[in-house]
Amino acid sequence: MEDQGVIYEFLSWASGIVWGPVLLVLLVGTGIYLTLRLGFLQFRTLPYALKLAFKPSKPQKGEKGDISHYQALTTALAATIGTGNIAGVATAVVLGGPGAVFWMWISALFGMATKYAEAILAVKYRVTGKDGKMSGGPMYYLERGLKAKWLGVCFAIFGAVAAFGIGNMVQSNSVSDVMETTFNVPTWVTGIILTFFAGLVLLGGIKSIGKVTAFFVPIMAVFYIIGGLIIIVLNFDLVPQALGTIFSDAFSANAVGGGILGTVIRYGVARGVFSNEAGLGSAPIAAAAAKTDYPGRQALVSMTQVFIDTIIVCSITGLTIVMAGEYGGGLEGADLTSESFEVFLGDIGAYVVTLGLIFFAFSTIVGWSYYGEKCFGYLTGGRGINAYKAVFVLFVLVGSVAQLDTVWKFADVMNGLMAFPNLIGLLLLSGVVAAETNKFLKVAKQEKAEEKRARNSAS
Repeated sequence: MEDQGVIYEFLSWASGIVWGPVLLVLLVGTGIYLTLRLGFLQFRTLPYALKLAFKPSKPQKGEKGDISHYQALTTALAATIGTGNIAGVATAVVLGGPGAVFWMWISALFGMATKYAEAILAVKYRVTGKDGKMSGGPMYYLERGLKAKWLGVCFAIFGAVAAFGIGNMVQSNSVSDVMETTFNVPTWVTGIILTFFAGLVLLGGIKSIGKVTAFFVPIMAVFYIIGGLIIIVLNFDLVPQALGTIFSDAFSANAVGGGILGTVIRYGVARGVFSNEAGLGSAPIAAAAAKTDYPGRQALVSMTQVFIDTIIVCSITGLTIVMAGEYGGGLEGADLTSESFEVFLGDIGAYVVTLGLIFFAFSTIVGWSYYGEKCFGYLTGGRGINAYKAVFVLFVLVGSVAQLDTVWKFADVMNGLMAFPNLIGLLLLSGVVAAETNKFLKVAKQEKAEEKRARNSAS
């Protein structure tokens, strides 16, 4: 226990350094800069991007890749719609106060531009391996686009290690915790079950992962969203007050959990990034595997992930927690979210959160295993992948019985370290992003005109 205390103190110190003002300014600043440079693209093209993401599309001439636009999106969503949406939001409210939810929204709105830029570079600079499969992500656009391989190596190291935190131990830990609280299932039992099923899926590679996430993500997201919307609709009279609390606390120096404004912003942005991963450089690894003809087409699809993850799912969690008013009672993480849902739905509320968390966390483990595998493969030239997968699966069990605070701090540190090289690359390659954007928007305009002519001819 004493050793755990020392480790926790060290990780707390490291987290405070990594997630200091420099990274927060860099994260939000990069999103703002890209938003301005791209002419507020995320707002102008969101309807079209959603259409690309969910409307079945015919194969495009010249497209290359391993999985569809939709499967790339659901793989990225699988990796992001996880404990960050349930436990992460609760942690932000406890540590930073209700105002942290507002800063999650801000980070997401500008993060959409960041996510777009990540994906466009990932597709442009991706490579085809000896096995015929696509590989891409920050390590490749840092090396091939920026000509800074050392930054690519740094990102890959952080990514390969971070996968064990944000995409593995945090997920299994939250599931085992809520299963013990709700159903009295021992944490080690939950860990063994998660480990077994994760191993089954991971053996199939990205195509298997794409199929699993394409099936599970819509089900799990809709299930949780419906539960949250029922609460909001049936208790709509509490919504204005909850929103008022969130907005007033966002700029208050007396935030419930933080005490100072900087703490509110820090936890809002940090947990927002933990949830949607905009700026971390993880999701473009999945985007690089998508079948697409233009980098911009897949980039728009990837952009919608932030909107779905934070603006929709996290907002439901945040509003429910603030409406319930249980965040000052000593609960934290998934337990707080579960208790908040119970306030309005009774025992059913706990089941909604528990089942949602199980599916969210499992899909995140599956998605992040691919991210970690690609980062590790970049470092080793593709060698030792099976060994990496085996260790990754083992850590699902380790995370299920580990101390929650220590696991969260570890994830925070690794997330921040990933972001630094990626954000540097995005800023220095923003000219490439703008050029590719202009190229695709011209194509999209022509396609829209052709569709309109086709409809007129048919009528």
